[in-house]
Amino acid sequence: MKLVVAVVQDKDSNLLQKSLVDANFHATKLASTGGFLRSGNTTFLIGTEDIRVDKLLDLIREHCHSRNQVIAPISSLDANTDGYMMHPVEVEVGGATVFVLDVDQFKHF
Repeated sequence: MKLVVAVVQDKDSNLLQKSLVDANFHATKLASTGGFLRSGNTTFLIGTEDIRVDKLLDLIREHCHSRNQVIAPISSLDANTDGYMMHPVEVEVGGATVFVLDVDQFKHF
């Protein structure tokens, strides 16, 4: 048995959740916040049999897309911006970060 932890962008979470339900995967959905852009993410905890992991990864890959987003740099609190400009920057966001972990024991009460 495996535990799959998938961190996805909020924009992709509803479609992914629907596809997980349709494919009979049981998931716990948690709200989370990214560290780099401090943007909203969703973390899915999904327990599944080893033989279904590839199907699960295919669903995540299919429904979680990276996209470009323009962000404004965070200004310095001490107003010391010597040497660098404060222009908006385009960065790639989204997609999914996925961890596949072995499960030693599983109990359902």
